[in-house]
Amino acid sequence: MTRDAVTRDEGAVLAPLVRPRRLRPGARVAIVAPSGPVPDDRLDEGLEILRSWELDPVVMPHVRGRHTRFGYLAAHDGDRARDLTAAWCDPSVSAVICARGGYGAQRMVDRLDWTAIRAAGPKVFVGYSDVTALHEAFAARAGLVTLHGPMIGALTFLKDGATRESLRATLLEPESVLTLGAATARAMVPGRARGITLGGCASMLAADLSSPAARVSARGGLLLLEDVGEQDYRLDRILTQLLRSGLLEGVTGVALGSWAECGPYEEVREVLRDRLGGLGVPVVEELGFGHGETNLTMPLGVPAVLDADAGTLTLEEPALL
Repeated sequence: MTRDAVTRDEGAVLAPLVRPRRLRPGARVAIVAPSGPVPDDRLDEGLEILRSWELDPVVMPHVRGRHTRFGYLAAHDGDRARDLTAAWCDPSVSAVICARGGYGAQRMVDRLDWTAIRAAGPKVFVGYSDVTALHEAFAARAGLVTLHGPMIGALTFLKDGATRESLRATLLEPESVLTLGAATARAMVPGRARGITLGGCASMLAADLSSPAARVSARGGLLLLEDVGEQDYRLDRILTQLLRSGLLEGVTGVALGSWAECGPYEEVREVLRDRLGGLGVPVVEELGFGHGETNLTMPLGVPAVLDADAGTLTLEEPALL
C-alpha cells in the first residue's frame, strides 16, 4: 500500500473540498471497523436503523473480528485497511460508515491504497473520535469532504433520536440541515467568522501532527474540537501542542463540542478559554457534537459561517451534492 505524501504549503488558505453525492433510497452502504471491535448486538441494532432509512448496509469481512494479540483492535491492521480500501473501490458502494471508534485508525491509515481511493472518486465517509485520523487523511490525500458523525455501533447513535436524525438528514436531505447547533451552544468569545470546516478529536489532531501528509496549517479554517476522557492538564498539553506546532495560526473561528469524562466542565472550560481565547477569533462552546449525549453530524471541508453569539454553524452549501 502507498503512503503517498502530498505537497505542503504552510502559507496556503484552506479551500473547499470535493463533495460526494447524497444517498438515495436503496443506496449500498459499506460498514467498516478501522479501529476497535464492536459488540455484535450493537452492530446489528445499527444495521436495522440504516435499513429503516431504506439503505442497504453491507458489513465488510473483518468488522466482527478481533486482533489475535491486541483485543482493542477489530482485526489486524492490514485486514482493516483492506476492508476500507475494498469498500471504497467497490463501484456499487455509495457510502462508507464506521462501526465504532476506540483506537487503531492511526495504525492502518498509511496502509490504505490512496491511489486507488482517489481513482474511485468521492463517496460519503462517516465517523468520529479515533476516526479523526481518517478524516484528516481523506482531506489531505484525496481532497474529499467527510462527515464527522456517529458510528452505527455507538450507544449515542442507538439511543439518541437527535443524533440519528442529524445523520439521516445529512445523508438523504442535506439541504435541510444547513444550520447546525444545539440549544446548549453559547459564545465563549463573541463574534462571527467564515471559513472551511475541519477538525475532530483534539488528541487525535495533536497525534497526527508529524504523520505522513499531515496538514501543517489550518489557515482560513473553522476549527471543530472535542474529546473524551482527557483530564484538564492533558487537554492543556494537547491544545498547547496544537498551538506550538503553528497549526492554529490563521484559523478564523473555533467551535467546541463535548468534553465527556474530562472532569468538571467549569474546570475544562477554564483550560479551553486560556488556550484558545488568545487566538483572537470567535469561539462557541457546547455546539452539540462529539462524545456527549447528542452527536450532531458536522461536515468537514465545506465553507461555513460560525456565529458564536447565536450559537450556530451555518453551512454555505449542503454537505452533499
